[in-house]
Amino acid sequence: MTTRDRLLGLTVAVLWGLNFLAIRVGLDHFPPFFFGALRFLVIAIPVVLFVPRPKVPLKWLLLYGFGFGFLQFAFLFAAMAAGMPTGLASLVLQSSAPFTVVLGAILLREHVTRRQAIGIGIAVFGMVLIGWDRAHNATLLPVILTLLAGLGWAFGNLGNRLAKSESPMKLMLWMTVVPPIPMLGLSAIFEGPSTGWHALTDSFGAQGWPGLVALAYIVIPATIIGSGLWSILMSRNPAGVVAPFSLLVPVVGIAGAWIFLGENPSVFALIGGVVVIGGCLGGMVVRRPRGATPVLEAAPV
Repeated sequence: MTTRDRLLGLTVAVLWGLNFLAIRVGLDHFPPFFFGALRFLVIAIPVVLFVPRPKVPLKWLLLYGFGFGFLQFAFLFAAMAAGMPTGLASLVLQSSAPFTVVLGAILLREHVTRRQAIGIGIAVFGMVLIGWDRAHNATLLPVILTLLAGLGWAFGNLGNRLAKSESPMKLMLWMTVVPPIPMLGLSAIFEGPSTGWHALTDSFGAQGWPGLVALAYIVIPATIIGSGLWSILMSRNPAGVVAPFSLLVPVVGIAGAWIFLGENPSVFALIGGVVVIGGCLGGMVVRRPRGATPVLEAAPV
């Protein structure tokens, strides 16, 4: 990997880590399910009009969009609206990595190595530490919702993998077409059919502009630029070399939440976070034949 690509990898980690701060700001102005719908709708409309649909089976595109787009962000936004700390959310969402390995083994009959199994066990232990800490210092529900978001991301990863698209950027863009309608349905049922639209109207007022800035950040730097750069890195480098940069996302998320939001995670939460990341990283390492250099498997992104 060249120095330029390393800098691009760090840039993506920063963009995605700060994305959690933008989500927090957006949730202060929009209901969570409506905000999730809006986040994808502003991308989906120009995609349908101007981007050719990738040549992949529709069922895998729907699975990708429903898991990665709808389930992940419905649960994540609900968790953060229910009190999940911003930095901790960026960390617990990394549960998608072990979830993906487990689902791949169960549903796709993929082989799980002993190293992967150990990594999963370590990551799960870290999540238990975080859950124990939250149960004793706050409510456990936001952690459970964030874990369900990670599970939704894992199902999306399976759809992405099964689609086997030759144009991953097009596939990512067309994935955004799937979540808006079910997310708007959730918003109408649980938030009221007009609540989100009133919030959107109010966002154009003097007090609502931070919500629009947050939405713009999530759509352009975090989604379009971040995912675009990631696709470029994946196309130019081995997946295992690029994947570890995704583990820097919670580091940026926790640091950003501490600097800008004043969030101070507990010692147990930080220990649990280190254990989770260590388990995810250790589970990605793949042994090569003797004499070869160990590499890393790709983390789900």
